[in-house]
Amino acid sequence: MKKLVVIDACVRQQDSRTWRIAAPIVEFLSSKYETVVYRLTEMPMEPLTPATYAERVAGSVPPWAVEAAKAVAEADRILIAAPFWDMSFPSVLKVFFEHISLFGITFTDSGRSCVGMCKCEKVMYITTRGMNIPTGDPREQATPYLHALSSLWDLGVVLTVAAWNMDYSTPEQVEEKIDATTRFGLKLAQSF
Repeated sequence: MKKLVVIDACVRQQDSRTWRIAAPIVEFLSSKYETVVYRLTEMPMEPLTPATYAERVAGSVPPWAVEAAKAVAEADRILIAAPFWDMSFPSVLKVFFEHISLFGITFTDSGRSCVGMCKCEKVMYITTRGMNIPTGDPREQATPYLHALSSLWDLGVVLTVAAWNMDYSTPEQVEEKIDATTRFGLKLAQSF
């Protein structure tokens, strides 16, 4: 069976509007893929410090990071659920990527450039944005970051599923946006 890795960076957890969109899509995809879920808010991570960086350079990497890097490298598909925070996504997601960006697992080099080692063909990025910032707006830096990461690790195409202007909509409009975005994501999931 093909493998799906779900990376949940929804800090508000079950109250997250992003997770409300992602949950039915994850449920649908889990019927098609062997699924591994990383709930980043529950993981023992901290940003790299001089001490942890020195350990990493010496070859001491936390076992969870090696396991997660291998899961990402072996995934056929990846789904990332992360709300829009500070023009990008929550820092816990960047910290996760820093820890699992491991030479010899997610990337290597050709002697002249970095080369991705992942076999993923598609990444679905699910997000909600409080402000009126659509995908492609220069203020939205999460999607370009994920495109760059995909290039480094060889993750394939990045598909963004987003609802925006959520903080300036009525509760009814928010529900309509969640429903419409979920339907859009489920439609993409049919061929994901």
